[in-house]
Amino acid sequence: MTHYPDIPVIETRRLRLRGPEVGDYPDFKATFASYRSRFMGGPLNGYEAWMLYAAEIGHWAIRGFGMWMIHDKASDETLGMTGGWFPAKWPEREIAWIIWPEKAGHGYALEATHAVRRHFYEVQGWDGAVSYIDPKNLDSIRLAERLGCIRDRDAATIDGSDAVYRHPVPSAAASGQIRDGIELEISHYCDPLFRPKGMPVD
Repeated sequence: MTHYPDIPVIETRRLRLRGPEVGDYPDFKATFASYRSRFMGGPLNGYEAWMLYAAEIGHWAIRGFGMWMIHDKASDETLGMTGGWFPAKWPEREIAWIIWPEKAGHGYALEATHAVRRHFYEVQGWDGAVSYIDPKNLDSIRLAERLGCIRDRDAATIDGSDAVYRHPVPSAAASGQIRDGIELEISHYCDPLFRPKGMPVD
C-alpha cells in the first residue's frame, strides 16, 4: 500500500492543488526531459527525473511543506507544479513553479502560486520567501514581478548564477494593491472569452 505525507488540498477558481502521486509522474518526467526544464537543472534522463520526483515527495515528509501538483478542476488534468522548496544548503525557503510545456500561457502558475503563497503565510506562518530564477528565464521573472516580487541583489544565491526575487512580506502581500492586482489578472484568465495576445506567460 502506498503512503503519502498528509498534504493539504488547496482549491482556487479553476484549480485543485494536491500532493504528488504516482500517476502524475509521466507528465513530470516528460517535462523534465524537455527543453522547458533547462532553467531548473534539466533536461534530465530517466534516472535523474525519477530521483527528483522521489525528492519532491520526500520533501513533504522532511520539511512539512513542498510542491503541489496543479490540476484542472473540470478535467482533473495535471498542468504543472507549484509550492515550497528548501533542500539542504538552500539559503532561504523558496516558492517555485513549473507548468507543463503545452499548458503554458493560461495563467495557471499565477493562480496556483498566489494560492500557495497565501497558504504558507496564513496557515504555516512564513514571514517571507524568495524565488531563485535563472536570469535568462524571462517568463518566470515576469511571473515573479506580477506576484509582487522584487529582485534582491544583496541576497545569497544558490550557486552565484541565479537571481533572487524576494516575495512581499505577508502584510504587503495581503494589501489591496498587490492582492487585488493579482486577483484581477486571474479573473481575466478565468473568463472564457479572454484571449491574451503576445508571448505566452505562465
